[in-house]
Amino acid sequence: MSINVAVSAETLDNSVWSVIKEGFRGSTRDFTQGPIWVALVILAIPMILEMSMESLFAIMDIFFVGKLGAEAIAIVALTEAVMALIYAVAFGFAIGATATIARRVGEKDEKGAAQTAAHVIYLGLIVSVLISVIGVTFAPYFLKWLGGSPQVVADGTPFMRIMLGGNAAVLFIFLLNAIFRGAGDAAIAMRVLILANGLNIILAPMFIFGVWIFPELGVTGAAVGTTIGRSCGVLLAAWSLFRPGGRIHVHRDSWRFDPSLLVKLLKLSSTGILQLLIATASWSALIPIVAGFGDVSIAGYQIALRVVVFVLLPAMGLANAAATMVGQNLGAEKPERAERAVWTATYINTAIYLGVGLILFFFSGPIVSIFTKDPQVFRYGADCLHIVAYGFTFYGAGMVLETAFNGAGDTWTPTYLNLLVFWIIEIPLAYLLAYYFGMGPHGVFWAITISFSLLAIFSGLLFRLGKWKTKVV
Repeated sequence: MSINVAVSAETLDNSVWSVIKEGFRGSTRDFTQGPIWVALVILAIPMILEMSMESLFAIMDIFFVGKLGAEAIAIVALTEAVMALIYAVAFGFAIGATATIARRVGEKDEKGAAQTAAHVIYLGLIVSVLISVIGVTFAPYFLKWLGGSPQVVADGTPFMRIMLGGNAAVLFIFLLNAIFRGAGDAAIAMRVLILANGLNIILAPMFIFGVWIFPELGVTGAAVGTTIGRSCGVLLAAWSLFRPGGRIHVHRDSWRFDPSLLVKLLKLSSTGILQLLIATASWSALIPIVAGFGDVSIAGYQIALRVVVFVLLPAMGLANAAATMVGQNLGAEKPERAERAVWTATYINTAIYLGVGLILFFFSGPIVSIFTKDPQVFRYGADCLHIVAYGFTFYGAGMVLETAFNGAGDTWTPTYLNLLVFWIIEIPLAYLLAYYFGMGPHGVFWAITISFSLLAIFSGLLFRLGKWKTKVV
């Protein structure tokens, strides 16, 4: 196992164009030294592209499925409410992987980084098997419990079974890419998502509509295309991790089982999972509130939500870059450099998403019209996008600040924040606005905007306290 020796910061070309090319190509720099903006750009470029590719999964499936009508969109929406819990598990393990590996890399502990990666894979294997068994068995019940009509339950069961049964493709694409991000090798994660997404974009419509030699599977075809695409991405990531010559390389000795390391990872990741479950389960809890106003309201909400995810996930790329900087610089005993990196990333994201919010605010109608021609679905989708756009300046900042805690291994602070904002504030507020104050689905949309804005404000206040600097991982 080896982590390439970083080149001295003084001998590297820090011109803008050279730094950008290095971001695409991959870097051997030591991110605990040199200009902060250079490190952020090199890390952020592939991470932003990686997250952009991830967001394409969400937007492309709904684009093709939208051609099948409101019922098909509702199937995807209800399945995503359950898949959100799997994403939470994946993100939770990814938080633990990135934080621990980044800390080991900052400490120049090559063996520890590789052994951590191997144990992350152990955890992923165990969890993916459990989720597959539960998902395949209970898929129709999940659809029914989430408020799906009898037809949605009947037509959506194969779709959900494929998505939940193939959860390993989702889980491992997140876990393996988190390993690369922690090691500072984000360019590999970018290539993995480009491959996975390219295959999904090609295969999903072929399976949905029965193009060429492919069977016409309708909405189920979207699940088949997505699962195949992600699985191929996982194979590429695994090959990159197991071959020698990268910043991190897992070889035979790395697989030696260490119960104490597994427990340590599980403890850190379990808090991350809880954190994300609290957040993503809140999205699932909002679905029945919206469902009370019919399938068209769910379809409109889902289209708007996919657009929001599409434009927000790239912000997570810069947030992940800041988190890697936090982990590696805390490992190198440079907490002040870690803090400067986070605030720099926060200012950049805030400025970018002010502009994005304005675009969504003024063009919500034309954007939603790309995905549906149903006038009722269009109305709900456009209104949701219009209202949620009010808080975009806060969303970009909040992502960086909350992710920075995770990069330091302080997973409890974001967990408490998510519990407060989403379950104590957002869900009761959504129900009250929707039903008590008679705002309908629009009440849910306003509750989302208010809660995410509060999350950014609270995260900023707690980050300034600086307790995260003393976290031991």
